[in-house]
Amino acid sequence: MTMEAPRHVAIIMDGNGRWAKGKGFPRTVGHAKGAQNLEDMIYVADDLGIKYLTVYAFSTENWKRSEDEVTALMNLFRQYLKNGFKKAAKRNVRIRVIGYREGLPQDMQDLSDEIEEFSKNNTGLQFQIAINYGSRDEITRAVRKIAGEVKEGVLNPEDITEDTVTSHLYTADIPDPDLLIRTSGEQRLSNYLLWQLAYTEFYYTDTHWPAFDKAELEKAIEWYHTRDRRYGNAK
Repeated sequence: MTMEAPRHVAIIMDGNGRWAKGKGFPRTVGHAKGAQNLEDMIYVADDLGIKYLTVYAFSTENWKRSEDEVTALMNLFRQYLKNGFKKAAKRNVRIRVIGYREGLPQDMQDLSDEIEEFSKNNTGLQFQIAINYGSRDEITRAVRKIAGEVKEGVLNPEDITEDTVTSHLYTADIPDPDLLIRTSGEQRLSNYLLWQLAYTEFYYTDTHWPAFDKAELEKAIEWYHTRDRRYGNAK
């Protein structure tokens, strides 16, 4: 592929369970396959020239799933974060965990802190994984912080701007996504990056996440370049 990749791609990785069901496997097998595919796709995104990759791994609503499934997912995330140190060192990837971290088990909070500290000076792909993330929750927490600053006299209400809100989000120092990809045929945002996706192009594919590969990502990028993006400072 010769065309330039979008600077920031966000992905809702959907369809692990349906992929597994279609092959006669338990849902947990689908999640494991999806985690492995994410590992592969980080390298693909890096090779294609994407600068920022943000993926939706576990929402604030996902705690409602069965205890067995949640436990399996948390174990996958633990292993993924542990393996992240090698990935960060090998490919110069900066890894960040976005979401309500205090709602995660303590060992996962610690792993998140450690991988962020370990990779903070890396200048390659900037990779964000959203765990225990919900956009309404994110915005609510941002509003609380802003209200606290107003109460303390640090901030005047009339000085609150869109930039003020942006600076209080988990993605404060990350550019908004240019392209959102949702796999598995669903066409909704599912409480993901609601503020950040204001001017993002949405691409939907019927391919389940475990089967989403380089060719599928290139297809999404090719579609992105057919869009006439006229907004703000876009050129």
